[in-house]
Amino acid sequence: MNLAKALKKAPVQIVLMDRNNFHTFQPLLYQVATAGLEPDSIAGPLRKAFNGQANLIFRMVKVIGVDLENKKVNTKVGELGYDYLVIANGSVTNYFGKENFREKVLPLKRLVHSLDVRSHLLQLFEQAELVDDPVIYERMMNIVIVGGGPTGVEMAGSIAELKSHVLPNDYPHLDFSKMKIHLVEGTGRLLNGMSDAADKNAQNYLRMMGVELKLNTLVKDYKDRNVILDTENIPTESVIWAAGVKGRILSGVPDETVERSRIQVDEFNQVMGYPGAYAIGDVALMSNEDYPNGHPMLAPVAMQQGKKLAANIIKMMSGKQPEKFRYLDKGSMATIGRNRAVVDMPGGLHFKGLFAWLIWMFIHIMYLIGFRNRLITLNNWIWSYFTYDKGTRVIIRKFDFSSKFRSGERSEE
Repeated sequence: MNLAKALKKAPVQIVLMDRNNFHTFQPLLYQVATAGLEPDSIAGPLRKAFNGQANLIFRMVKVIGVDLENKKVNTKVGELGYDYLVIANGSVTNYFGKENFREKVLPLKRLVHSLDVRSHLLQLFEQAELVDDPVIYERMMNIVIVGGGPTGVEMAGSIAELKSHVLPNDYPHLDFSKMKIHLVEGTGRLLNGMSDAADKNAQNYLRMMGVELKLNTLVKDYKDRNVILDTENIPTESVIWAAGVKGRILSGVPDETVERSRIQVDEFNQVMGYPGAYAIGDVALMSNEDYPNGHPMLAPVAMQQGKKLAANIIKMMSGKQPEKFRYLDKGSMATIGRNRAVVDMPGGLHFKGLFAWLIWMFIHIMYLIGFRNRLITLNNWIWSYFTYDKGTRVIIRKFDFSSKFRSGERSEE
């Protein structure tokens, strides 16, 4: 999107293809999953985002492959030739070889996933009111979140707030003292990529909120409604998978250009060995001295790469030499709940608590698409802050793991 907007005045025809007609602000998916926001608060129509851009054509199609040799894109409705191809299709959930988990756990990568999680959790609480068996009740009230990155940490904090301030009012007959939230992380710390101070503060906040942290712990399996860890088994109906992502590799991308599920690109984001083909964002692997394993799979990297590539395309069309991409790290942040957040800034600066939370709120509001989305989200946050209440907790679309439609949605990521 940043690339397309930066080419608004360039003498080019841009064809933007996506299987959805909307853009999702993924950092707030967990708030939709926990009923803090409605889906339309964090999603905006792509056509509206490009109103008035005469050189852009949007097509809602699914790209099924590319032919880099012959410069063609293959979609479900036909082929399209190109002069410049930009692969910016992001990432998918990484199950780290445990592909059988795909139909057993709840990912949190797309808008439909957040609605699945919301419906699943609310259905469990409704069903728990009808259960007398303590073994089944315990299984329903245990929630396991796998992955201690920002998504896992923010999800754990949000569910903990639901447990403390919202669910007891909605379900007065349930004993929420028996509800346990487990956050499982394979390494010895949270928020890898952020500072040690951010890790320490996040751990302290989550423990204060009643989240049980299981660090240096790997998930071996999930079967018979039991999460099997290195040290114990946890009976649960709910496993939320936030353990990481990998690049979404299109069919036709040569195997020799793919490393660690990402497309190798040079310092101009060009796919190695294929002039005219570029990759940006999560799917691109650009290795250099500063980032030998590639840049972090974060939105700021993708946005900066999009803007730089747009500028380079304009330069190349004018016969000028393109410039190398250099990532400007503006910092990282994560929120753990009301008045609790951690922020790392360049130069070793670190903030925590209320001030960090306000910074987090401001940045996320500004990155939302459209004034309406910003206003709705801000109003919801203000309402939640003063009333300790979340959004509308209604089950509009029931979720069922055995549903072929839902399984199909998740299998495609």
